[in-house]
Amino acid sequence: MKITDLLKKEGIALNVDAADQNAAIDKLIALHESVGNLSNVSAFKEAILEREKKGSTAIGMGIAVPHGKSSAVSKAGVTAITIPSGIDYKSLDGNPSNLFFMIAAPDTAADTHLEVLSKLMTLLMDQKFAKKLVEAKTADEFLSIIDSKEAEKDKEEAAKKAAAAPAAKKAVKNIVGVTACPTGIAHTFMAAEALELKAKELGINIKVEKDGSGGAKDVLTAADIEAADAVIVACDKNIEMGRFNGKPVIITSTKEAIHSPEALLEKATSGNVAVYQHTGAVTKAADTTANESVGRKAYKHLMNGVSHMLPFVIGGGILIAIAFLLDDYSIDPSNFGSNTPIAAWFKTIGGAAFGFMLPILAGFIAQSIADRPGLAVGFVGGYLASTGATFAAPGGDVPSAFLGALVAGFVGGYIVVGLKKLFEFLPQSLEGIKPVLIYPLIGSLLIAIVMCLINPIVGALNVWISGVLTGMSSGSIIALGALLGAMMATDMGGPLNKAAYVFATAALANQNETGFMIMAAVMVGGMVPPIAIALATIIFKKKFTAAERKSGPVNFIMGLSFITEGAIPYAAADPLHVIPSLLVGSGVAGALSMAFGCTLRAPHGGIFVFPVVGNMVMYLVALLAGSVVGCLLLGILKKDAQEA
Repeated sequence: MKITDLLKKEGIALNVDAADQNAAIDKLIALHESVGNLSNVSAFKEAILEREKKGSTAIGMGIAVPHGKSSAVSKAGVTAITIPSGIDYKSLDGNPSNLFFMIAAPDTAADTHLEVLSKLMTLLMDQKFAKKLVEAKTADEFLSIIDSKEAEKDKEEAAKKAAAAPAAKKAVKNIVGVTACPTGIAHTFMAAEALELKAKELGINIKVEKDGSGGAKDVLTAADIEAADAVIVACDKNIEMGRFNGKPVIITSTKEAIHSPEALLEKATSGNVAVYQHTGAVTKAADTTANESVGRKAYKHLMNGVSHMLPFVIGGGILIAIAFLLDDYSIDPSNFGSNTPIAAWFKTIGGAAFGFMLPILAGFIAQSIADRPGLAVGFVGGYLASTGATFAAPGGDVPSAFLGALVAGFVGGYIVVGLKKLFEFLPQSLEGIKPVLIYPLIGSLLIAIVMCLINPIVGALNVWISGVLTGMSSGSIIALGALLGAMMATDMGGPLNKAAYVFATAALANQNETGFMIMAAVMVGGMVPPIAIALATIIFKKKFTAAERKSGPVNFIMGLSFITEGAIPYAAADPLHVIPSLLVGSGVAGALSMAFGCTLRAPHGGIFVFPVVGNMVMYLVALLAGSVVGCLLLGILKKDAQEA
């Protein structure tokens, strides 16, 4: 595939009159629309603007390369415009930009187009080539210049491969590097090209690993790293650093690699580069978070936990839903989901996945805060939150659920940060023992103490709530339904949720109409949160990240299967806005279920037990109403999403 397979004549506009950055973006997007690259213009523009928030895509030298990956892209493509007079695009070098390429990449796995885009980025590092494009008079001439340069580059690459071994012998120094940017499309390859071109000019042998959108290219081998005199890590996102332990390493950004490659290479070959000592850190790449607010940093730690937890929630939830689908309710309603061997098998696997959910959440929050040493400490804290361990009942009493896991993740992470500072006095010879012995041992003990203090408070709260609910059962049944429904959405497995569910199952055991109504209100309240989330990810797309929108529809299945935990990743990511929205929606559903006199004789099962629900039609109305209310409140209360 050639560059001109992605850049069509109809996607080029020369000598454009654009007043500012927004006008240039709109023109480039309009060209994408005209050549049929987009299925949703507004959604693609969101992706472009979201990328610009992370840092200007104007790389300097008069060039800007706005780009976005989105499901709104129907086919990969590039558009281009020239603005000879130049506009302010917040360039890294402070100069106006006059040559613009906009990349539209589908939100899918690696594809051939990524190789082509990386080639375009490297070509643009040649300022003479860029100048010719700005001066082009027609779209045909513009394409011809690109074709000619691409052919020249291909020939050069072939010659480089053929002469690779001899070139290595002539080199004065051996340098290896890694370049990476958040999207892995533009800056990744431009930074690598800048280093490679300057190294060639200086007679330095260099191999650069490009951590791009389609995966890593030119991956550094152990032999490459061993032979290297120094390493340049020019990255704007996390990479694995352990492989560089004991090597002189320069840690910088793609911006520095693009604009100051000579200075970086001179430093790398000077012999005055500090040796990198790996202590379990996943990354110390370019400090792009130095100016971030405390809230933004906390959000990124939180999202690290949520993103790792999500597969366990989805996988476990779907497996449990399959168990309900394959089971026979009539055998034993109280054991629905495990009555038949095949159903029990699926339920067991799904339950196992769910069992890892909270430890994973806490572990990866802690890892984000304290690097790899925090993982074990957070994992232990998350497990203790899920079991409800206390000093009196080490095996578990009342789980503090996902709210407890959030506490465990952050507390565990900062415990390890504190331990790192505390043990800085140890000699260098003991550096390797810290992450494998000192941090996990002391950290696990400390987080265990913290969780064994938190969980009893949760237990006491649970007892108090049960007493309140028992007292309310003789009063307004609609108010009780609203309260029970709201409790199911408040902490999803924590003391409020568990108290409501235990109260309902106890009422169900009485085998009377009131008990059946209470059980119905509790189940519908628990079904609303995932369904409301799923609706909101479709209707209010701006409120959710791309990853959240992708997994959103799965929550329909979990909600209909009475798996409230499907909403946990969303609640964990934004508890102050999501939980109140879901609480109200579930409260509405519970109140309506009571008002309509709906009954349920099974303790779980979701839609699979609807055939035995009393007043099923109105029960569906209650479920729909609560879900819509929750969805609308999410749209009102949640802020527009920030990509982590």
